[in-house]
Amino acid sequence: MTSRERVLAALNHRQPDRVPMDFGSTGVTGMHATCVAGLRQYFGLENRPVKVHEPYQMLGLIEDDLQNALGLDVEGVFPRNTMFGFANHDWKPWRMPDGLEVLVSEDFRVTVDAGGNTLIYPEGDTSVAPSGRMPRDGYFFDSIMRQQPLDEERLNPGDNLEEFAPIAGEEVEYFRQEVERASATGRAVMANFGGTAFGDIALVPGPFLKHPKGIRDVSEWYMATSSRRDYIHQIFDRQCDIAIGNLARIHAAVGDTVDAVFICGTDFGSQTSAFCSAKTFRDLYFPYYRRLLDWIHKNSRWQCFKHSCGSVVRFIPSFIEAGFDILNPVQCSAAGMEAAELKAHYGDRLTFWGGGVDTQRTLPFGSPEQVRQQVLERCQVFAAGGGFVFNSIHNLQARTPVANIIAMFDAVREFNGAPQHV
Repeated sequence: MTSRERVLAALNHRQPDRVPMDFGSTGVTGMHATCVAGLRQYFGLENRPVKVHEPYQMLGLIEDDLQNALGLDVEGVFPRNTMFGFANHDWKPWRMPDGLEVLVSEDFRVTVDAGGNTLIYPEGDTSVAPSGRMPRDGYFFDSIMRQQPLDEERLNPGDNLEEFAPIAGEEVEYFRQEVERASATGRAVMANFGGTAFGDIALVPGPFLKHPKGIRDVSEWYMATSSRRDYIHQIFDRQCDIAIGNLARIHAAVGDTVDAVFICGTDFGSQTSAFCSAKTFRDLYFPYYRRLLDWIHKNSRWQCFKHSCGSVVRFIPSFIEAGFDILNPVQCSAAGMEAAELKAHYGDRLTFWGGGVDTQRTLPFGSPEQVRQQVLERCQVFAAGGGFVFNSIHNLQARTPVANIIAMFDAVREFNGAPQHV
């Protein structure tokens, strides 16, 4: 099978010739720049700095030579602008706090505060307040809350909609070209078009906006989902209309060359429980996902990708009913998320895109043999009958031992009956 055929077989719950793998096609299935640099060195690839294509999490671009070395099967299409509102262009060198030199966009503009923390600015505009902070000894940015004082009498849902707008013609053309590029690789195409995440807490603070208005504090937003539910409904309703209109224009340009589309990264689960009840999900979020996904399934062959960390087992029936085809990151260490149970109950209706190895403990802190054993166990559970794309449980984190990353890939190759890397 080609890479695309392999992924499509898995997505359609047919047994592929081997387990397909994805690293780097989304902002939640990637690798920190330190990991990409380590792998490039391991494989003896051209010695050049890694491009940080997603600065919020400092994810490194996995270029074609490394994708081939790793045997990856999925190519990502990303929006033009990053989480900090600027495009990647005119790459320039930047030295991370740990000393690793990487390449960043010309508009990646930072300052260092008195405590040694690195501050980054929306759209690269240092004349406004910074929107992200990397701690002195850190490896990625956290959003800075820039909540303006709230006046209950003047709350306007439009303020929380300023980042959602009808897509411009040049952006449609950008996506058309990017989809064409991705398709030419022979890999399956995962598109990240944006605008379809309802209440994604990474987006609520608006790190890409110079002067965010509305409810932008994370705690205030969570409280608003209970105390100001009509306000949230108004946001979601209008956002959904805009998203469907944008997807219609994009689909007219790219067609079904796209195989899967990243819908949202809204987290509903914690390690042991959830951020809301199943009833709240049904009342507040489900209607908009259902409307959006119904349009996608009626008008395209795209499969729909849902990311949510933590214990989400209580929501899975609603995810399926809403129209999600893919679940990520499949956090098997969270309460009720045992791999065998998930596969037994939902494996015929969901593709598990992730779950391959634990990135909290096993991959960063275990031995290569412990990594190997966990990967083989997860593949044994998830791979039967298709419905599985191998990925770790969320992005590979900074300073993960290269030996463990190689052990992960070797274990997948071992499961597939292929020779290991040497």
